[in-house]
Amino acid sequence: MKAPDVVIEAFGCTLPERYVAGLLSTPKKPIIVNLEYLSAEPWIAGFHAKASPQAHGIPKYFFFPGFQENVGGLLLDPIPPESEMLSKQIPESLESAWSQLRLGAKRISVFCYPDAPLRKWLEDLGSSGEDFDIVLTHSHAELPGFNAGQKLELPSSIKLLPIPFISQDEYDWLLSQCDFNIVRGEDSFVRAQLSGKPFIWHIYPQEDRAHEVKLAAFLDLYLESADQDLKTACVAAMAWAMPRQWLKSLGPWSTHSKAWRAHLLKKQADGGLAARLMRFLA
Repeated sequence: MKAPDVVIEAFGCTLPERYVAGLLSTPKKPIIVNLEYLSAEPWIAGFHAKASPQAHGIPKYFFFPGFQENVGGLLLDPIPPESEMLSKQIPESLESAWSQLRLGAKRISVFCYPDAPLRKWLEDLGSSGEDFDIVLTHSHAELPGFNAGQKLELPSSIKLLPIPFISQDEYDWLLSQCDFNIVRGEDSFVRAQLSGKPFIWHIYPQEDRAHEVKLAAFLDLYLESADQDLKTACVAAMAWAMPRQWLKSLGPWSTHSKAWRAHLLKKQADGGLAARLMRFLA
């Protein structure tokens, strides 16, 4: 086989033994990079870019994506320009849903895991006295957390708007046009921050509750400059507290979200994950 210069193991997965044997049979040995999960935990700085000696002798290194300057950075490309974020030009795939939006209603996009308490959350939101249009991403055409045939009864203040599967650029536009976003995973988590809007990160649940530590570490960074009222509201929202417990903080949270976007772009001005990985390999 022709040896690659670099082999990337993503998310802690190891290479198949047959593939490693093929690498060993080539005269030029590649570098193996174990590209880890995104985390804001302080300890990753001590392990980022460190060598991991292997019995087979092929050089291997850990690479940790993260928010701090001394770790692997964030996957930012493409960075949505503010001009596009302010654009009212509706993508063709979203025209049908957007034609159903109500004047004066706040918009919330939903992209979460099935274990989210979404039914109870929406019912509480409906008792807030405000109008909300809930934009359901393609995977939520049938809402998670609802049994088959179970009827969902919401007040007229809540309107559900399913949308089709859309591209990443269209999703970026959607995030920027909503007042609040519910996102999951790593990619939409970062895209939500780049939209400059408040959001709930529905972090992937783990049996050992490690996700709670990761979420707390992120919130420590995200809310470092926030006042105590906003910190309390954001922490509650991220833990799926009912909306009426924190909804009054949406205004200050929106201001904070714009400032956080600017902070992120400043801290990742070197190009973020892609550029830092390339420089490390060079």
